[in-house]
Amino acid sequence: MSFTPRTTTQRAAMALAVILTGSVLLPASAANPPDQATPLALTAIMRDLSKDMQGVTDGLAREDWPAVAQRATRIADHPQPPLAEKLRILAFMGKDAGHFRDYDRQSHDAAQQLAQAAQRQDGASAIAAFANLQGACLGCHQRFRQPFREHFQGQP
Repeated sequence: MSFTPRTTTQRAAMALAVILTGSVLLPASAANPPDQATPLALTAIMRDLSKDMQGVTDGLAREDWPAVAQRATRIADHPQPPLAEKLRILAFMGKDAGHFRDYDRQSHDAAQQLAQAAQRQDGASAIAAFANLQGACLGCHQRFRQPFREHFQGQP
């Protein structure tokens, strides 16, 4: 049997696979189901998105186009959950994962359109893009919020 030395890249990839597998598959404790053991980063991301949506509403009302553009850009480029959390979410969602990604893409696209309209100071287009953004958020929330809360947070 011959031994082939591993490259640094191969060792790093193997270590990452072990870490990810362990973080996804090992239960945190017997008292908490695995998916409720660790709070979701997604919850904090959604809280920040809510603040940015409120900021857009305020900016539109005051025609503060730089503020609208800034908030819309933050919405479009919002942070993503860590990889291990994404895997937990995708495992929970199963066949509905594509719908979740579609809502995220719709939100991203509408927020980019909103930022562009705000940069042009085009109020009508900004309001239309914001309506599309709100529609994507609402659709996602109506489809996924309650199941997420029940599964990941144990909230009815």
